[in-house]
Amino acid sequence: MAEVKKITQTQLVKEIATASELSSKQAKAVLDKFVEIAIRETKKAGVCVLPGIGRLKKVERKARSGRNPATGATIKIPAKKVVKLTLSKALKDAIVPPKAAKK
Repeated sequence: MAEVKKITQTQLVKEIATASELSSKQAKAVLDKFVEIAIRETKKAGVCVLPGIGRLKKVERKARSGRNPATGATIKIPAKKVVKLTLSKALKDAIVPPKAAKK
């Protein structure tokens, strides 16, 4: 199987700079500020909507029991907070178009 090429932060900054006619330094500042705002709002309000992408949501996971795969022993997994990203329907449909409804 062919190796998948991932876009790097530098490539993303260059693309933003080219598309918006900004310098690379300004585009990096915009991207950094976007991330900073997303983190701040998710911490403060528990949710941050990223237009066209989805929403970041802070979620509390309950304590639960699990199993150690090496020994098979039951272990207790403590409660913790995690961040989930729910993708917008528009983004999902753009990446993987929905199947046509059968008649």
